[in-house]
Amino acid sequence: MTRRPPSMLATAPVEIGGHDLLVGKKIVVTAAAGTGIGFAFARRALREGADVVVSDWHERRLGEAREELAAEFPERTVAALTCDVTSTEQVDALIAGAADVLGRIDVLVNNAGLGGETPLVEMTDEQWDRVLDVTLNGTFRATRAVLRYFAAAPHGGVVVNNASVLGWRAQHSQAHYAAAKAGVMALTRCSAVEAAEYGVRINAVAPSIARHAFLTKVTSEELLDELASGEAYGRAAEVWEIAASIAMLASDYTSYLTGEVVSISSQRA
Repeated sequence: MTRRPPSMLATAPVEIGGHDLLVGKKIVVTAAAGTGIGFAFARRALREGADVVVSDWHERRLGEAREELAAEFPERTVAALTCDVTSTEQVDALIAGAADVLGRIDVLVNNAGLGGETPLVEMTDEQWDRVLDVTLNGTFRATRAVLRYFAAAPHGGVVVNNASVLGWRAQHSQAHYAAAKAGVMALTRCSAVEAAEYGVRINAVAPSIARHAFLTKVTSEELLDELASGEAYGRAAEVWEIAASIAMLASDYTSYLTGEVVSISSQRA
């Protein structure tokens, strides 16, 4: 058997085109400004035929993201609503506003999260609380708000949460982030049981490493290189690869899948 050389394995594939996975779907994405997974999924959702409301706390970046997506997909609806997921009032307003703009909501993607590198012995209460509030509590607030919407809607829906393999695995200086992502996993499982009675599916993805500009601001290049080299393909994931997996979970192809956390990872066990 011929093995591919490491250089070939480390080369990222070309992004795949759309396959109409989400035609007609009305989708809300949190933390969708910038270059990360949220923005990549918003683009993927539009490419797959959906209409999208993108949200973020940073108004300027959010506006730029909306303009870029609208220019690329002029035939689709692309709206932007500012929201800080640490505020229950703003999260509730996001869901109500998105339902108004889109006519209904079919899918919520909870992408908002906050990380950073801080050893536990140096970590302040404020650092711990901030990461938990954005990453775990923000997911809780948005899930609660959209389930209240779905409970009154006749059509059911889907929630996809962005977790992390650190919800399962240990990594130095990531106690706050890992604890938050483990909480997202548990929230996914428990909320899925409750959501079933509303005809709603709730699942999560758990990426290992997807390299993008925001991640490099909070994580050292040395650590990112080390983590990428430990992957089976010798590279980090492209953000579109994570987005494509989220699209699968958001689509009708996974109609019997709920309460699951799907690892998007090539790490060796």
